[in-house]
Amino acid sequence: QVQLVESGGGSVQAGGSLRLSCAGSGYTANYYCFGWFRQAPGRERERVATIATNGRTTYADSVKGRFIISKDSAKNILYLQMDSLKPEDTAMYYCAADSVSINGMWYCSRNNYKYWGQGTQVTVSS
Repeated sequence: QVQLVESGGGSVQAGGSLRLSCAGSGYTANYYCFGWFRQAPGRERERVATIATNGRTTYADSVKGRFIISKDSAKNILYLQMDSLKPEDTAMYYCAADSVSINGMWYCSRNNYKYWGQGTQVTVSS
């Protein structure tokens, strides 16, 4: 059973930076999709960025050029570096993981992940 624990959220002023971390355990498959998602009050959950075991990444248009997803496979930690933060980035941020086939790593840009963390709050003030 994969378990995910996020950390690194907090409050920051617009233009600031935060780095989110997601510590994972219980990985048994060879290939995974990993993702960061966010949900603001009253809004649907939004996919922010994804990364596959092979390192292939995808980003939402709203965060391209400002956020970077990465992973430390040796430590089983997923990261989301968030720069030039805006008030509209305020949300609960969740990490997620899903085991896939080798071809499945081309299709990480989806929302139906199997494993989810509890979330970490990010608040950006203007």
